[in-house]
Amino acid sequence: MQERFAPLRARWLKLGYDLDLGIGIAKGFATLGAFGFEGRFDYTAIGGVVNLAARLCSEALPGQILVDRRARAALDDDYGVEPVGPLALKGYLQPVPAFLLRGPRPPA
Repeated sequence: MQERFAPLRARWLKLGYDLDLGIGIAKGFATLGAFGFEGRFDYTAIGGVVNLAARLCSEALPGQILVDRRARAALDDDYGVEPVGPLALKGYLQPVPAFLLRGPRPPA
């Protein structure tokens, strides 16, 4: 996503829009489906993991990808990951461990 965003950002900068992208990824269970009421339905995901991903996204600086503990555990050793430390996230009583995803490591 970051790679595909770069040319868009360059084009938008020429038009006077300074936009950037930070990403938050959390792993877990969510409820998916059409939610709403008669005449107004949206397909969406809801649940704690969705909220966590949104909170990580709001903490991510431009160009960063922040992942939670479960997403970090699901990555193999081919990815460079650095601990960011516990983050105080809105809606969470305890600080949440977060990790900065650097991307695939070059082959040795």
